[in-house]
Amino acid sequence: MANINDIARLAGVSVSTVSRVLNNYQYVASDKREAVLKVIEEMNYTPNKNAIDLIRGETRTIGVILPYNNNPAFDQILNGILNKALEKDFLITVLPSNYRKEKEMEYLQKLKSKLYDGIIITSRANDWETIIPFSEYGAIVACEYTQHKEIGCSYMDRYSSYLDAFQLLKNKGHDVVAFTTARLESNSTKQMIAAYIEIFGELQPEYHHTDCHCLEDGYEAAKKFLQLQKKPTAIYANGDEVAGGMYLYAKSQQLNIPTDLAIIGQENQPIGIGMGISTVDHQLTKIGEQACSLVIAKSREKVKIPYRIIDRDSI
Repeated sequence: MANINDIARLAGVSVSTVSRVLNNYQYVASDKREAVLKVIEEMNYTPNKNAIDLIRGETRTIGVILPYNNNPAFDQILNGILNKALEKDFLITVLPSNYRKEKEMEYLQKLKSKLYDGIIITSRANDWETIIPFSEYGAIVACEYTQHKEIGCSYMDRYSSYLDAFQLLKNKGHDVVAFTTARLESNSTKQMIAAYIEIFGELQPEYHHTDCHCLEDGYEAAKKFLQLQKKPTAIYANGDEVAGGMYLYAKSQQLNIPTDLAIIGQENQPIGIGMGISTVDHQLTKIGEQACSLVIAKSREKVKIPYRIIDRDSI
């Protein structure tokens, strides 16, 4: 089987010239480039990707730590990452973690082994003190704000978005408001609880339902909320799909939206658009695009993406 030395000998050029041709460098004389390409075609030579990666010092591959697949919010972030990677001719490897600390560490070890040029962390289980040492081996970018100078981030101000959403409900006359979250221990849940307390005062536990991820979860959450002695007049769902389930349950009880129950969701997803559900759009696709750009640029910049509240017919 031919190797790079054989190509160089038959083409009458140096090994470094063959390397530059394989890596598509611009500054190679046209006659030498043609000679190398001719020998490659005649010998049906397929270059070893790992060898090329070692020569140019990069893999043009980015790892993306993703807690869940088939999750609308993470799908939006991943879609943005893929868009930018395709534009810049980078490969993406999805690294599912299910919030398992040991899986995240396994992926970070692969960054240390130079299998990736960098890693995007869409959400994490490990603390930053555990992650930061790996930034020595490649760019690490988060899809949340971190003050650590070693980590770049593409983020939105979640806390402010929660404050604005709850304030909007209060301004519309709602004092008994319930809400749902995905993971009780997550930073976003802590921020939502803090925002709720700032706007409405003390939080009664029955007005918060966690572990909500899909339409069915939203349906069940609405059922529990609306069986309370003092029913909420508004619900903030942690996703438009969850909000859609709440909408369906309310309709099954012949409730009028928004007169009897106001509903606001998150992330401007197709189901919310179709049902006319108001939403807090954190622009997750843009966050993914920016995160990918930061890794490609090997940047540790902190880039804030603005959120927006889209007021439709459900509040």
